[in-house]
Amino acid sequence: MQQQHPVHPQPPTADEFLAVSQSEEFGALRHTFRSFAFPISAVFLLWFVFYIVVATFATDFTSIRVYGAINIGMVLGLAQFATAGIVTWLYVRFADNTLDPATASIRNSMLQQPTPIGKV
Repeated sequence: MQQQHPVHPQPPTADEFLAVSQSEEFGALRHTFRSFAFPISAVFLLWFVFYIVVATFATDFTSIRVYGAINIGMVLGLAQFATAGIVTWLYVRFADNTLDPATASIRNSMLQQPTPIGKV
């Protein structure tokens, strides 16, 4: 008995990729991604620059002790790591709930398009 292999559709052509990249659905996906990524990146960058400027020019402020040997500079530095983790978590959550379903829809529509007669 011969083993049957699953049938895989033809991969999309370069022209099909170009057509999809110019589609309204892909444009909406790109807009959704940019609406999240650009603002959160700008906020994180501003927060990082704030930390660098304060640590460089406000040494009297950053050297204020908070608890024992821990000072404000150390707290702000550790907050950078916490912020990076929070941004990563937010992006993964956003991608899982918003980007991935839209991406899957676009991918499925590309793979389900019939191949025109005469093209293989």
